Amino acid sequence: MFSFCSDPETLGTVGWFSCYLTTGVHFSFYISFFKVLLLLAITAPVALSFGFLGAMAARSHFAPLRWLGKFYIAIVRGIPDIAFFMFFVIALDQGFEWVRHKVLCPDWDQPIRQGADFLVCSSAKLPLGSSPEWIHQTYGFFLAVITFAIVFGAFAANVLYGGMRAVPHPQLETAEAYGMSRRQTFWRVLVPQMWVYALPGLSNLWMVLIKATPLLFLLGVEDIVYWARELGGTKTPKFTAYPHGDWRMWYFLFLLVFYLGFTRISEIVLERLMVRFTHGQATTGGEKQRKAGGAIT
Repeated sequence: MFSFCSDPETLGTVGWFSCYLTTGVHFSFYISFFKVLLLLAITAPVALSFGFLGAMAARSHFAPLRWLGKFYIAIVRGIPDIAFFMFFVIALDQGFEWVRHKVLCPDWDQPIRQGADFLVCSSAKLPLGSSPEWIHQTYGFFLAVITFAIVFGAFAANVLYGGMRAVPHPQLETAEAYGMSRRQTFWRVLVPQMWVYALPGLSNLWMVLIKATPLLFLLGVEDIVYWARELGGTKTPKFTAYPHGDWRMWYFLFLLVFYLGFTRISEIVLERLMVRFTHGQATTGGEKQRKAGGAIT
């Protein structure tokens, strides 16, 4: 990065760390923080959409759809996250390759399943073996986003379903008495009030999602945990020009500070959202705001 970094052995402590922390590999470590934030930015709304659809299905008057919604919530919530992540990523990857194999290689005359091996034609591989590394990383990140969204969508569905049930039923009956259709009652009465009851659970789910991002490391994505282990270890080929001792503790300590800071910022934002949603509502939070306003006046 700097011109004086050509010979690390001649550098003092400050110069050595200046060169060490600005190498291309370290910039990959810094970019991995962006990967984590990007995962959260994409997964959160997608998982919330899955959750909303799952909650709507779970409370549907159409029995098969209601069973499907409750089955989705139950099966994902009942399986350990790591087991589901490891299974679903492999299943999704093989599912994509199987479809491509059927379309691109119709003349293939050998079985795809050969014992424990899953074999498809070379043109059906995802990504292709000749693809650059960034495509492999992007594809792995894409699979991770889908898996995170499905898993946390099930938890969000359970929270939203509980929030829908918490809305006082007399309000729904009043809306119907005023001539609103079932659809109008749902969108104009139930959904706006549902968020007041669901937000505490969704806030906890957001915190769990933040803590689950190191699972990217298990899915083969070069995230912050991967780089912290690689850069902090002694037996790594990443830094032959900058040898050092076992610094993994310091790298992981930096990750702890990052996660603590990020969760604290999240808590502040969520608290403000809760104040906004409960304003004027017949809930504990809304009643506290009303009394506080009365005391001020």
